[in-house]
Amino acid sequence: MTRANRHIPFERLHNFRDLGGYTTEDGRAIRPGRVFRADSLSKLDGEDWDRFLTLGIRTVIDLRYPWEIEAKGRVPEHPSLTYHNRSIEHRPYDQAALAPSVDAGPYLAARYLEVAEDGTKEIRETLELIATAGDGGPVVFHCASGKDRTGLIAALVLSLLGVPEQTIIEDFTLTGRATPHLVADWRAANPNRPLTWPAYGTAPAEVMTGFLSALKSRHGSIQSYVTKTLGLDHTFTNALRAALLAPPLTFREATEDDLPTLVRLRDEAAHWQLAHGIDQWKPGQLGEPHFRTRLQEGEVWLTLLDDQVAGAWELWWDDPAAWGPQPPTAAYIHRLMTDHRVAPPGTGRLMLAEAERRISLSGRPLSRLDCLSTNPRLRAYYQAAGYTVAGEQPTKSTGMGTPYAVTLLEKRLR
Repeated sequence: MTRANRHIPFERLHNFRDLGGYTTEDGRAIRPGRVFRADSLSKLDGEDWDRFLTLGIRTVIDLRYPWEIEAKGRVPEHPSLTYHNRSIEHRPYDQAALAPSVDAGPYLAARYLEVAEDGTKEIRETLELIATAGDGGPVVFHCASGKDRTGLIAALVLSLLGVPEQTIIEDFTLTGRATPHLVADWRAANPNRPLTWPAYGTAPAEVMTGFLSALKSRHGSIQSYVTKTLGLDHTFTNALRAALLAPPLTFREATEDDLPTLVRLRDEAAHWQLAHGIDQWKPGQLGEPHFRTRLQEGEVWLTLLDDQVAGAWELWWDDPAAWGPQPPTAAYIHRLMTDHRVAPPGTGRLMLAEAERRISLSGRPLSRLDCLSTNPRLRAYYQAAGYTVAGEQPTKSTGMGTPYAVTLLEKRLR
């Protein structure tokens, strides 16, 4: 998975993130704008405060000790906000004063396990508050730096929602983007103290890997810990998923009746590309005859969210314009497009996975596609989905204008 920048920019907050858009093992996505993680909201003022209010957050869960709140303050009071203090950590420790020889991975993993065992009451109450986000509006939970106590709660929430463990670890490490700011803030607040621990403010993957491994070793699974130790059964987990997960996407093969919809999707995608500086698709370039041909010679699939069309793609059984003559060992994905007004984050990746599943069902072991050679961002997107560069085609021609160069990518399917 790529290290996408999920941080929401503030002047004084450095680690404010939306958990929305992460996808689950069963192909669903966390609703954007429903659950946030953050560093201390006591720093909110001025334009930062105005920006925070625009997010529509209704519930703030402060994971810090009461003495931290007394010393540093809390989120400003506002009629739209309900504030809760749930101090999940019971054994304070001073990371800044640790010796340089202390290894962040095993040390912090052990501290997280202590919190998971000591703070069961507060952790349970925190999870219950987050589960009410479906009815009560968006929720944010935070500690001081948004890394340790916040990271533990985020890991539990993401795990219960069914997000893959590697994604949970990746989410934890994203604090690394805020580390220089967290260190600078500490030095500014402690001008007469030395910062002896070089790992202060860092979030190496080994920390979360070690914590999750230890929690599962001791309790059997994250769900078992939540059920047996926290007293929250599968009914709670189902309620959490109902509150925070978008409805599942479904797929169906397009028919003649869908031709106007396909033309609309393609034209809107072309306008979006042009607006973002990508000169590849042109509005009005493909009409119903094109999609009718694709229905006859291959497959065209629609992606649905409830009853709304969220996207579509074409599946070809050969592609001589880009790949030349080939044996029947691959299928070719084209025109992967989404409706940005309907599709939740992660829809493109889910459509790609469904297209690959269709290719596997056909008995062909290779999925292939191409992208404009001058679009490295799109190439990186496909590489993050497991595709490798197979070559370059400098003069691809579709009969609709000047030939252009494309990068060829392929993925071997299981």
